[in-house]
Amino acid sequence: MKKIVISEFMDDAAVDTLRQDFDVHFDPMLVDRPERLMAELADAHALIVRNRTQVSAALLDAAANLIAVGRLGVGLDNIDMPACAERSVAVLPATGANAQAVAEYVVTAALMLLRGTYLRSAEVAAGEWPRQTLSNGREAAGSVLAVIGFGGIGQRVARLAGGLGMTVIGHDPQLAADAPCWRETGARCMALDDALALADVVTLHVPLTDSTRNLLDSERIARLKRGAIVINTARGGTIDEHALAAALCEKRLAGAALDVFADEPLKQASPLAETPNLILTPHIAGLTVQSNERVSSLVAQRVAAALSG
Repeated sequence: MKKIVISEFMDDAAVDTLRQDFDVHFDPMLVDRPERLMAELADAHALIVRNRTQVSAALLDAAANLIAVGRLGVGLDNIDMPACAERSVAVLPATGANAQAVAEYVVTAALMLLRGTYLRSAEVAAGEWPRQTLSNGREAAGSVLAVIGFGGIGQRVARLAGGLGMTVIGHDPQLAADAPCWRETGARCMALDDALALADVVTLHVPLTDSTRNLLDSERIARLKRGAIVINTARGGTIDEHALAAALCEKRLAGAALDVFADEPLKQASPLAETPNLILTPHIAGLTVQSNERVSSLVAQRVAAALSG
């Protein structure tokens, strides 16, 4: 019976499905025990991970029988793709399964930060009454949303935002200006700097590559409208965190929501730690009860098919 190692959390129903046909070793703590993980992989045929397990060449060398790596998500920067290709190891992400969860997170964050009221509960609870201060929030309708990276998740964001009456513009160097998705979502394709200059809200949906590292650097952040909002659910490292923190502290930006960071978990010494008007979440934009079920089920199906082929 072929063996599957699962090193991070996965929906129990999907794990049970795999156990019907495979020898499954499911231990979400393996991600923090690399030596034990390597030992488990010595006779494994598949490995299932989320974003924390580093699937390196050294890890692959410890798994001579490995056929497939299942990724409970879509980002692949924790997986050495060339090393997998050299060893004929298939990489199987859960493409599309968490798009709705991420899109809802983005739209929710945009609504909260545009209105500017939901981070002030402590003051009201303490007996203050900042009614006048909090009466100048902005509505989503009529605001401009720039979606940077127009893949499946970016397109889902565009559709939700369009339903709220937002004007959606976007940028994606991988897509032609006449690609059907622009027309289908009601978004307008633009050059990156042009889109940033017009945006009331900017949301990133790009992988972390050499070309996207610090995509929003100090220069581009300085070009944003005064009072703009930045949301990142894509990958840490695509925003210069020091420059973003400075823009928020100087009130050049009205707010930001970050679900991903250059270093995860976020360090206490991070420039983001004491920054105002900032929503910080621990890389969970794509995680809901429903999305975890979809992601886990899809990856289980794809890994089972790879091992049965």
